[in-house]
Order: sequence, then C-alpha cells, then structure tokens
Amino acid sequence: MSSRKNVLLNNRNVRQFADYHGLSREVVFSAKNQTGLRMAQDAIRPFYDDPFIGHLSTPISNSSFTNSLLGNLPAYRKGLSARLRGLEIGMAHGYFLVGPFVSLGPLRNSESGLIAGTLSAVGLIVILTLCLELYGRANFSGSKAKAASLWESGEGWNDFVGGWLIGGVGSVGFAYILLQFFF
Repeated sequence: MSSRKNVLLNNRNVRQFADYHGLSREVVFSAKNQTGLRMAQDAIRPFYDDPFIGHLSTPISNSSFTNSLLGNLPAYRKGLSARLRGLEIGMAHGYFLVGPFVSLGPLRNSESGLIAGTLSAVGLIVILTLCLELYGRANFSGSKAKAASLWESGEGWNDFVGGWLIGGVGSVGFAYILLQFFF
C-alpha cells in the first residue's frame, strides 16, 4: 500500500479498499494503526470528506473562532455597501503604509522625512487605486450576468475603489497627524 492510499483511507471506504486490493479489513486497519495515520486522520481530513475539493479540514480552518474572525472582515461582513467595504479596507492599508516609508525611506534622518514618507504612502495608495481600477475594467467591463453581491459588479467595484482611495488617503493623513504631534 502506498502512503497516498493510506491518507485517503477512512472508515467508510475500508471495505471497498480491502476488497479492491484483495486484503482483509483487519490487515488494512492494522496498517493504518501501525503507520500512525489514524491520529492524523482524526485531526486532518478532506473537506466534507471529499478529497477532490482540494481543501483540508483542520482544527484551525474549521474552528468557530477562525470562522467568526474571517466573517468579521469587511470583505465578508454582511450588510456593508461596496463603498463602506472599500473605505474600511483602504483605512487599514493606508494607516500601515506610512510607517515603513517614514522609518525606512531614504530621507528617514532628515527634517522632511515625515512628509516624504507620507507623500510616498499617498503615491502608493494612488498607484494601488489605479491597479484596482484596471482590474475592475478587465473583469467587469462586458459582464451582463447578475453578480452575487453588489461589489462583484462593475458599478459596485467602482464604488469599492472610490472608498478604497478615500479611506487610504484619509488614514495616511491621520497617521501623519499622529506622527507629527505625538511622536
């Protein structure tokens, strides 16, 4: 038996596996227990017991904590408009982009290091906004199909990108104010 066949083996198809290879069920169970795959099989299984999905169910990926954490991200939260999703995601990204430019930029030791880092972060936000706009034009330009949610359509994507730009530039400005007056 190869190790791949042992990994995909579970209690439901032991009989089919044994019959196909001309083995008894006891031999198959002892092989599973000897290789230590039984404990790993209890913790890591194919998603919905279907190995062809390409996703594994682990104690981390199927925990209620992980599902609630991911469910509260703005991309998956219910009840948000596309503009509010973009605003919240842009605020998170813009706020954290200022620090590396100010701390690691070429003007970090000069008096104008803070303003140069802030303008660099705004420039990167504008470049990323243009990239998001190009992505939306490429994917949603000729689609007539009804989207699953508003932000998966051309109009919704444009609202998302507008919210991203406003949130990103606004949070860069907020980070600048905090760094200017408190640090």
